[in-house]
Amino acid sequence: MTNPTIPSKPSPQFPTHSHPRTWLLTSAASPIGVALARAVLAHGDNVILGAAAEDLQHCSWKGTGKGIVNGKFRGANGLGARGAEPPTKRAEEFENFLTDVMQQEGCEERVRVVGMDGRSIVAEAVAAFGQIDILFCCTSEAIIGTVEELAASQRTLTLVREQFETNFFGTVNIIKAVLPAMREKKTGHVMILTGITSHLGTPGLGIYCAAGWALEGFCDSLAYEIAPFNIKMTIIQPNLEIQVLTNKISSAPSVPSYTTPTHPAPLARSIIGGLLDRLAPQRPSSSPTTESPTRPPPNSFTPTNTSSNRSKPHSLSSANTIEVLYPNLPPEMKKRLIAETIHAVTAVGGHENPPARHIVGFEGVASVKEKLKTVSEELEDFVECSASVDIEEGSGMETGEG
Repeated sequence: MTNPTIPSKPSPQFPTHSHPRTWLLTSAASPIGVALARAVLAHGDNVILGAAAEDLQHCSWKGTGKGIVNGKFRGANGLGARGAEPPTKRAEEFENFLTDVMQQEGCEERVRVVGMDGRSIVAEAVAAFGQIDILFCCTSEAIIGTVEELAASQRTLTLVREQFETNFFGTVNIIKAVLPAMREKKTGHVMILTGITSHLGTPGLGIYCAAGWALEGFCDSLAYEIAPFNIKMTIIQPNLEIQVLTNKISSAPSVPSYTTPTHPAPLARSIIGGLLDRLAPQRPSSSPTTESPTRPPPNSFTPTNTSSNRSKPHSLSSANTIEVLYPNLPPEMKKRLIAETIHAVTAVGGHENPPARHIVGFEGVASVKEKLKTVSEELEDFVECSASVDIEEGSGMETGEG
């Protein structure tokens, strides 16, 4: 059997439209946020860059553009005061992006930078550009750990709550804030970036998957509610590594019963940790598993020069600490990793008849097809059992007879 031919990726192709659209990005400092903002601006659209407080705090960019933060025009001191801690690499890349785009002709009037504060960000977007055409929610972080590992202490239970606060409630809140403005204009497109983990259960990522499934269930229901207002809803599902390797990762302390080779399941910790070790031969700084841990800067690493450290199976295998890091991917690898997702978002965003769900990439499509095939086969295997519980006419239930 010959291998299927995978077509080469075409350049981004935006849907036809008669005027510049306004995009609101919820995690503009993320690699996907920065890449999408570049594409949107190059196309001639407007963009509202929503950024977390930590990304703005460490950004010292200065210029003459009309960027704003929480409704206030940015002055000579830059986007935010530089804190005592050094800026993270992510904040530095965001700062470099802003400096770059503001130097390009025509971009200054089409960019706003705002803190992620629900109604405030919507008010600033409407004041600047009149309306929000496309909301793109891509805020995410991954909590790695089996169900038992994440129930082992109060701190790991807090990680579970934080997972839902970030990946589920954070996105739900910004959607709720944007909907009134879209309803008023009777137009809009809400786009959510999740992953195929919202189709496929993944060992070691149970809570991450649960938050994604919850968000997709919310969006599927919401789509019916907002359709009468001409507001579209699309869920974008890239491969697992897209969202996990481009955002913050927290790994709970491992439990011996679930470590290799004791446990045969291909846990996410082993797969992701092994990949991170190949990308950067350093161990991430970690935080102790106490009730009030002091976390280090998320991008800091400590050398692994000792033989005991080198013998570790991978960088997320700690038995007594919570590992916290932002994967330090080489720039070219990061660019290739997110290219398909950026193409999908630009091709679908603002489309007159967008898909309710769009799976990105050949591997993702194949994985979801295999899952749907398994579900269909199991349905057929037990179809007689399912049908046997149906109450047929004349069985006595209509009259209450047994």
